[in-house]
Amino acid sequence: MGLLKVWVTILMTPCATFLGRKWNLLDLVTAGMFLSVHCLALFAPFYFTWTAVLVFLWLGFVTGFGITLSYHRNLAHRSFRVPKLLEYLFAYCGVLALEGSPIEWVSTHRYHHQFTDTEKDAHSPLKGFWYSHMGWILDSSSRFGRYGGLRNVEDLKKQPFYVFLHHTFMLHSFVLAGILYAVGGLPFLVWGVGVRMVVVFHSTLFVNSAGHTWGYQAWNTGDLSKNLWWLGLIALGEGWHNNHHAFEYSARQGLEWWQIDLTWYIIKFLEALGLATDVKVPSEAHRQRMALKTE
Repeated sequence: MGLLKVWVTILMTPCATFLGRKWNLLDLVTAGMFLSVHCLALFAPFYFTWTAVLVFLWLGFVTGFGITLSYHRNLAHRSFRVPKLLEYLFAYCGVLALEGSPIEWVSTHRYHHQFTDTEKDAHSPLKGFWYSHMGWILDSSSRFGRYGGLRNVEDLKKQPFYVFLHHTFMLHSFVLAGILYAVGGLPFLVWGVGVRMVVVFHSTLFVNSAGHTWGYQAWNTGDLSKNLWWLGLIALGEGWHNNHHAFEYSARQGLEWWQIDLTWYIIKFLEALGLATDVKVPSEAHRQRMALKTE
């Protein structure tokens, strides 16, 4: 009965979130986009081909790493450096995930770390699991009004490339959708856009919701962040979230040998090629200071 109550609460909370507040144009557009992508994904069984599945897997990894490697570890936390053209290429892969522009995504994430699990946190589960998962995205007045806008991303706003992406990020996904349809018809569109975006969306969003709800803590972070093994797998290493909140500057989030972190493996590969430099990881002294004390 306890588990049933949890799932009933999770399923019913969206109704309460949608009702009783004003919706602006941005909220309606965002909700329409989410609904359209999810509806498109429902056609996957009817347009199954192995080639379409390969397109889904390839674009899923490319755009997924665009979020984890570029948006998150490179741009938001500067945990490593790559040549500028490569940085821009990785960021463009993130744009194709349709999770917002680099400027908007990085700003929200930096505020999340500044105000983790407080009233100013854009997506804390303190406001409910649904809100931390998707509700916050559909409430732009709260999201942008909570902390005064994009004032913490001046490093990105000074670069014309990121300003351009900020104003055009949705266009690029529509262009990609058109190319996929022209090349492979509805199977490529359904799997390369619908299924791929749903999987990448929720892999990222579960870090905000499940990553602050379920799992365990290894470090004294003073917040609700958790390490969650299955999230570490589907989110390309981002599920070791308590590790991340303890050492947010670290390019490596799976700190133990058995904590699979695919994004870290890519960074190490780039470092071996001489393309990734200034790769940051926590020192042993810092790990000892952050460790939970057990008595």
